[in-house]
Amino acid sequence: MPGAVPYGGVAWWAVEPQPTAAPTAAHTIETVFRLESPRVIAGVARIVRDVGIAEELAQDALVAALEQWPRDGVPGNPGAWLMATARHRAVDLIRRRETYARKLQEIGRDLSRSAPPSYEEPADPDDIDDDLLRLVFTACHPVLSPEARTALTLRLLGGLSTAEIARAYLVPEPTIAQRIVRAKRTLAKQSVAFEVPYGPDREARLGSVLDVIYLIFNEGYAATAGDDLLRPGLCEDALRLARVLSALMPKEPEVHGLTALLEFQASRTAARTGPGGEPVLLKDQNRRRWNRMLIARGIRALDRAGATATGAPGPYALQAAIAACHAHAHRYEETDWRAIATLYGLLAACAPSPVVELNRAVAVSMADGPAEGLKLVDALTAEPALRDYHLLPSVRGDLLARLGRTAEARTELERAAGLARNERERQLLLTRIRSLADH
Repeated sequence: MPGAVPYGGVAWWAVEPQPTAAPTAAHTIETVFRLESPRVIAGVARIVRDVGIAEELAQDALVAALEQWPRDGVPGNPGAWLMATARHRAVDLIRRRETYARKLQEIGRDLSRSAPPSYEEPADPDDIDDDLLRLVFTACHPVLSPEARTALTLRLLGGLSTAEIARAYLVPEPTIAQRIVRAKRTLAKQSVAFEVPYGPDREARLGSVLDVIYLIFNEGYAATAGDDLLRPGLCEDALRLARVLSALMPKEPEVHGLTALLEFQASRTAARTGPGGEPVLLKDQNRRRWNRMLIARGIRALDRAGATATGAPGPYALQAAIAACHAHAHRYEETDWRAIATLYGLLAACAPSPVVELNRAVAVSMADGPAEGLKLVDALTAEPALRDYHLLPSVRGDLLARLGRTAEARTELERAAGLARNERERQLLLTRIRSLADH
């Protein structure tokens, strides 16, 4: 499993986007493109059948927006404008290809002999008409390595930069950049079909698809960089795709486990910010603002995961069970931290990760005291993957503060603030440092 932060323990902070000063046209364009680019790329890829070219055409549409919108104004439906512009360029590209006229004649002859296929009603009941899901499965083709599959889809569907993907994987940016470039070349060279596959082919790609949806939600739930911690569009897309997969593959327990996890996490959104957009920690959240409908959906999905499982629960079902522990606690003091620590132990056994161990340390500190948690955290300080991971010194600083070792705690939190790339997280850490200075 990739090294993203599981949601039960450490990644507690998220902020709704707040109104600020009037944005410039360039800032508006950048924001719109970041939100709409996955749909634009997916829609264009359906035409050109090449995800690399589709991404380039989406970038061309962005350039056109940067040229026209500052002069003519932002259109009423900017997403539709970008999609239309990219599609027009895709059609122009096809028309320029030498074989276009011949293929058009062949298609015309075929259409004269038979009725056109229906794209609204797939012929196979196991088919699904969803461009975004096609994009996920295409980028997760087995001709690519597992690492390349996830990196490419996060780039195309999640709209993440190489730096953001590198953070999710805890690897250097050049490594991610090389994976993405090679992945696009491989898909083009192998002429991989832009489709949601059937049967064994679908099952073979499922693990990578789940990882991608998980990481997209994680980036939306706690953004790597920028002024806001929350990117709701990514969370909504990830949750929608998970629900679609649950209906498409009802006998797959990990599909239901992932859906349950995302339902539980999405249920907390409204309670995670204060009136001024400041982050609200888990222990301070007004749980009456948690969305009980989403929690109920999460419970049902988790039940389906258990009912369809034939062996031990998988990593997503375990994470969903951790999230369920939080959802069942009507007050923070009622949280069953011992159960959460046990579940993290099971998660570490089936999906080893230093980040999982960091989350387990938090749960252990709540169940058995900060000294026990600090022992586990100290064992992670030499872990290369966590060297620049700001949550490691953040957690360590919190545990030191709880033990009364204030000076050491400030040092750790200052290091965490220096490593944090998201402004909301950095400000939260600085506030915590100031509060320690008053003691």
